[in-house]
Amino acid sequence: MNTRIMMMPAIHQPVMLDECLRALNIQRGGRYVDCTVGGGGHAEAILEESSPGGSLLGIDADPGAIEIAGERLKRFGKDVILVNENFRFLENICTRYGFRPVHGVLFDLGMSSLQLEDAEKGFSFQHDSPLDMRFSPRQSLTAAEIVNTYSESDLTRLLEQYGEERRARRLARHIVDSRPLRTTRELAEAVTHAVGEIRGRIHPATKTFQALRIAVNSELENLRLALEQSVNILGSGGRLVTIAFHSLEDRIIKEFLRRESTGCICPPEVPVCVCDHAPRLKLLNRKAVFPSPAEVKSNPRSRSARMRFAERM
Repeated sequence: MNTRIMMMPAIHQPVMLDECLRALNIQRGGRYVDCTVGGGGHAEAILEESSPGGSLLGIDADPGAIEIAGERLKRFGKDVILVNENFRFLENICTRYGFRPVHGVLFDLGMSSLQLEDAEKGFSFQHDSPLDMRFSPRQSLTAAEIVNTYSESDLTRLLEQYGEERRARRLARHIVDSRPLRTTRELAEAVTHAVGEIRGRIHPATKTFQALRIAVNSELENLRLALEQSVNILGSGGRLVTIAFHSLEDRIIKEFLRRESTGCICPPEVPVCVCDHAPRLKLLNRKAVFPSPAEVKSNPRSRSARMRFAERM
């Protein structure tokens, strides 16, 4: 058996699992879509809760994740459909497999331990790996291409927009001066050299790596597209549950839920409503739900998670 698959149950911990199941309001015999199936932790629990008769469609852009989830979920047989595609095609995928309407849609947007610890992916500076950062090998753009070909001004904008990096200009200039940079360690060292020695728990390259990963995988654009489609595949009373791990994702989700749970969305200066917008979702939590202190202690990577959920009207 594949060594990575054998290791998976010990290292893959689904974040906020109990809270997720409650938010989805799992129904026996229900149909659910896990848009980021990863190692299959959330999917497994959803299938157990919805049995007998429950079914799940799991999507992931990473073929390795589909392989691992398939091994974990194989005992559910035909109740599971796993699709190696990006969730930006959510509605098309569900239509293709006749999997709509559904009782719940889940987005767990965090990087899995499996991806972070896969040296070939280049997501982490803990390994000296090629600067790749693609979720799928079918994608063409890599982090190496961005780092070594983008102009200083484009790199500055990318680090500011996707990394919320206040030292973006200084970092971009030093990255350009340090070219070529081919590995994660070379990039991490260049960032550290630009900003000084490491202080505190957070490595100075963390925001740079986040910005590159988001850019390589068009994460924010894909999230916007998929959120819109998720409402279309939900049946009446179906639940949309999201788990975000940084402010950029959470801001997109929060704005989307606010818009879809209100009527008129015309600008304030428009005296009479002309948008004819009707609410499609009912908010079920006004404020984000965070992991418990016990979970953060047992799984430190969960500490930045924030959950939001709503119900289809």
